Amino acid sequence: MTEPSGETAPEAPEDVEPTEDVREGTETAGAAPDDGPEDAPETTDVTADTTEDGPEETEEASGQPGRDAGKTGGSDAAPELSEAQAELAAQRELRARIEARKAEKDGPVTAGTKLSGTAADLLAAVRAVEGGAAKGSTFYEAADPVPRPPAPERAPAPTPHSPAPEHPTAPAPATTAAVREVLARGGAPEALAGQVAAALGEGAAAALSDDPWQLLAVAGVRPEQADGFARALLGPDCGPGDPRRTVALTVWLLERAALQGHTALEAGTVRAGLAAHSVPDPEEAVDTAVSEGAVHLFQEEGEETEEEPGEDADGASEEIGESGEEPPALLGLDRYALAEESLAEGLARLVRTAAADAWEGAELERAAGAHGLVLHTGGEAARAEPVALAAAARERGLRALVAVHSDDGRRALGAAGTEAVTVAALLSGAAGPGRDEDGALALDLLAVLDAPQLDVETAATLVESLPDGCRLVLSGDPEVLGAPGAGRVFADALAAGVCPRIASRVPDPGPLGELVSGIGVGELNQVEAPGKEVVIVPVRDAGEAVHRAVQLVADSVPRAIGVPPERTQVVTVGHGGSAGTRALNAALKQRLNPGPGRFGGYDPGDRVAYAPVPGRTVTGTVLSADAEGLRLRCGDDEVLVPKERVESALRHGWALTAHQAAGTRWPAVVAVLPGDAAGGLSRPWVYTAFGRAERHLSVVHGVDQALPRAVAEGVAPERTTRLRPLLEGLLAAGE
Repeated sequence: MTEPSGETAPEAPEDVEPTEDVREGTETAGAAPDDGPEDAPETTDVTADTTEDGPEETEEASGQPGRDAGKTGGSDAAPELSEAQAELAAQRELRARIEARKAEKDGPVTAGTKLSGTAADLLAAVRAVEGGAAKGSTFYEAADPVPRPPAPERAPAPTPHSPAPEHPTAPAPATTAAVREVLARGGAPEALAGQVAAALGEGAAAALSDDPWQLLAVAGVRPEQADGFARALLGPDCGPGDPRRTVALTVWLLERAALQGHTALEAGTVRAGLAAHSVPDPEEAVDTAVSEGAVHLFQEEGEETEEEPGEDADGASEEIGESGEEPPALLGLDRYALAEESLAEGLARLVRTAAADAWEGAELERAAGAHGLVLHTGGEAARAEPVALAAAARERGLRALVAVHSDDGRRALGAAGTEAVTVAALLSGAAGPGRDEDGALALDLLAVLDAPQLDVETAATLVESLPDGCRLVLSGDPEVLGAPGAGRVFADALAAGVCPRIASRVPDPGPLGELVSGIGVGELNQVEAPGKEVVIVPVRDAGEAVHRAVQLVADSVPRAIGVPPERTQVVTVGHGGSAGTRALNAALKQRLNPGPGRFGGYDPGDRVAYAPVPGRTVTGTVLSADAEGLRLRCGDDEVLVPKERVESALRHGWALTAHQAAGTRWPAVVAVLPGDAAGGLSRPWVYTAFGRAERHLSVVHGVDQALPRAVAEGVAPERTTRLRPLLEGLLAAGE
């Protein structure tokens, strides 16, 4: 199944279309992709200005987005760190558990609902898939630029009752030294030794010597660079069709696709990507990758009809569904296949083990009483309904809890008198009810807000942690951008139709609510904004867009709206470009907190965006730095970012992408839409970005008619996943 995936997560490339990335492989070798925090922001020629023309222009242009769019062109930080490590560890523990369960299955199972059978069966099946891609013959030359250091390898998984490790387990010094020697022989940067050792494990040096393309397991390494490294080690013994190369490239393509939200890809898409990297026989390459178990093949079944098998209504032979065409085969990585399978089985378990009860109250309460899994949809105002459900469940004597995506969301509920935890803290054990003797969370009902932000691995870990009979309510706005990680859990569950769906009738209030609600149905409405809730600032180019954004944050919004710069968030389309997050953050730092960046590009007082784990962004402020790393203030907590993670896990945070901002709201938001951002706009992006504002939204508008067109027609890149058919197979209608 597919859905719009929106822009990518902080650690995924945000300025490259996923189709081009997977199929064409056209990125420049060695260029630093926009897949993680840079060591320092790129410089910009735009200098913040202190002229007084911003407020007057702001006040004159307020209130009519639809019309204007048409016209204008130092303390211990262990708790946070432990939470991050434990979240990673919990996912590792989940994969180990379901891998063990998978190993117990002896024979092949029904295609489209479980993993494939024996390697021979898989090989025969994939060869039966029609189609293929053109063969290539050119073997890319190596590129000189050094790839960016990746995020560290996941920490070893503890048992559910073990405390979280304070720091990731580092590779043994001997392992790292051996890897460094191999890298030196191949002419690769020795600085990659730690990442290679962490990615490949204890035998990393031997594995890399035997198969140099294993270097692609390190994030940021491009195929062209791995090719050059392989030639230096193997000499004439390697070529573009080397099975080691083709298998590694197949895995790399699927890993890159996962950064764009896919848990699988059509086999034809993978073959096209291999051809773009000069693999002579892409079909044979896919066969080899499947037979070696590097990837899995899935053949979804065609739609069933009510007629007898083998005949349609007229008695004609109809062996493969109504269309007569076999659905395309899918290829996926083991980690995502196992996660989707485990999630589907876990959700089915909750549905089947919950005891139906007749609860009195609102529609959501009645549905939760009668079912183990309920989906709840609505905007920001609708969040009060699952909160009320949890409170009512507690009054019934049940152990109920509300979980949210971000710490800001948790604090917002806390200010309203509702106790909540983040999903990350719940899984790590840093917050929540703890676990019972079986390792399950001691809960009878869990309401998860911001459900669209659940990636498939996090969702699988969460559902695996719930005991039999626990009721699960997934609540969220289906119009926002999807999860920053792989999968589309909420959308797939909605599309499967295997449980009740309760749509909230509570509208979001005020001009902002009216504007965002209209965007959700494809209309960029003109709204009355007497309190300057919505302001349009037209600009001619990206340089002016940066200038106006800085002026709004530093001067206009504080003076006219009363929201200080530290409570105003800039949101833009991507990290790169002349008005991306890097350019905006450079200009905003120069105006709001100038300094030399003496701590790895950062100074005390800098606003930052920190990714403790891939796919989750925490905003904060730099406090200080010492020998251990950089110390941040994130909400109520002080967080230590180890010095080896500063480059890979931290960005300046005055400006964020919409994906980074999802799940959090601010009193004021400045959405920056320069002319070169038109191609990155979609309805989910606009809906998400504009919806981050609580009191005031300024739109720095330079895309002319691209904005209303994106709202009316814009569809974000699609995601390919398998969760929906898995759910449908396990929880068939009427079961």
